[in-house]
Amino acid sequence: MKVLMLAPQWGSESLPFEDFIIKIKEAGFDGVDTWVPEQPAERKKFNQLLAQYKVPVVCHQHQAKGNNIKAFCRSFEYYLSLCLESEPLLINSHSGRDYFSIEDQLRVIDTANEFAAAHGVQVIHETHRGRLGYSPYNAGELFKLRPEMKITADLSHWVCVTESYLSHCSAIVAEAINRAAHIHARVGHTQGPQVPDPRAAEWQYATNIFLCWWLRILEAKKMQGATTFTITPEFGPPPYMFTDPLTGRPVADQFELNCFIKDLIVRSIR
Repeated sequence: MKVLMLAPQWGSESLPFEDFIIKIKEAGFDGVDTWVPEQPAERKKFNQLLAQYKVPVVCHQHQAKGNNIKAFCRSFEYYLSLCLESEPLLINSHSGRDYFSIEDQLRVIDTANEFAAAHGVQVIHETHRGRLGYSPYNAGELFKLRPEMKITADLSHWVCVTESYLSHCSAIVAEAINRAAHIHARVGHTQGPQVPDPRAAEWQYATNIFLCWWLRILEAKKMQGATTFTITPEFGPPPYMFTDPLTGRPVADQFELNCFIKDLIVRSIR
């Protein structure tokens, strides 16, 4: 199975996209994980650069708006359609709202499934705070009701939401591992979605737990017969990144942390 390591554009928005592509290719990343520009001219240039540099992309849908289900699904389909223009490997979605009823959450999943079937693209739902995958228990209910549901596994959010390393919901974690179609590889802790620095000795316990989960997902994908799988090391900028309270400066370099996670995973699967 070929594992593609993707770089998040999140945190590098100020860098021209072409410069960002050159930077990540030089650092050993295989592709990019990002959102599609809404302005047509920007989107055209974005797609031209992806093609020019032969960079695979996972498109990230997080913009859908609407505080009721009808408005959300209409906006949801619009942003999914924008993603299609970039010919993504898959679409990673921040789907729904955590306050939507189970019935409305299922409608979001069904909208994604119908769109995916109509357009031949996989739409998967990120386990993210504030969304329908915000907790293992809510996700577990959705798993039972939608056997075809696939996820982007960002288990840092579940660790944060439950204030635990998920030992009390191992069956749901196992189901999430089987349903993962993409990984956002960030190390969280019980009081937040991102440790200050996964290289530091005091965070090795958390880093090892997350690495074990990521390797279990890769093994599950091999057993399922997958030929390609994508991972995005996704340490983020402030406020995800800790900052010095006096200066406001980040305590670590975001890009260095994502390179570290990339290399850690690559070494572990050789």
